[in-house]
Parts: sequence; structure tokens; C-alpha cells
Amino acid sequence: MRKVIQPKKLPDPRPRYSQGILVTKPGKLLFIAGQTAVDAKGNIVGKGNIEAQAKQVFENLKAVLKKAGGSIENIVKTTTYITDIKYREGLNKIRRQYYKSTAPVSTLVVVKGLANKDYLVEIEGIAVL
Repeated sequence: MRKVIQPKKLPDPRPRYSQGILVTKPGKLLFIAGQTAVDAKGNIVGKGNIEAQAKQVFENLKAVLKKAGGSIENIVKTTTYITDIKYREGLNKIRRQYYKSTAPVSTLVVVKGLANKDYLVEIEGIAVL
């Protein structure tokens, strides 16, 4: 369903992300809203802890994917927002736990703030089911 595109002229960033992904079979597109570190009751998980927040964000992504009939392997593109570059390492540690085979193409943006002052990370995605 998907094939990694890794030109020899570009550095290989795997396993953190892929340079390109070619979808080789038609499928349905799922656009996933930016997920933050909130649980089902609306509580913020892991205040001040990027790894705890990242884990909750990925669990929220998985929940949306599961409801649509997919899994984390169906994500082909993410945009990740963090509030400080110092969170990159902790985020990547958790990211590698969720992307077991091929990571999606990805953009990382450092922002001044998110919708709630306690959010450290937000991830939106596109998946092909």
C-alpha cells in the first residue's frame, strides 16, 4: 500500500521519518485533527513532561485511526508542533516506539504556544486506509 521514497541525494532520516511515501494502492483518506495530551475526560496528561504528553498524543492518534478502521501504520504524513526545541529528543524517543516499521513523512514546527498553556506537543496527521 505504501512505498518509502529515499533519494540518494538526500540524507536518510529513518527511523525518525521518511523523505517521501508513495501510496501504491487506492484508499480512503483520513485527515486527523491536531491531537494533544488530553484523555477521554478532557484532563491534560503529563503536565510539564514531554514524554508523557507525546505518549498520550500517539494514543489519541491511534484511537482516531482505530475508529476509522486503521492503525498507526496507515499514517503517511504528520505535522508536529512543539513549544520548545528542547522537547525534540523526548518526542523522538516516544515516536520511535510507535513507528515500528516505516515512519511517515513529517514536519516539525516549534511554536510559541498551543491552544492551552500546558500543552507541549500537538500532532495532526493524514492516513490512507
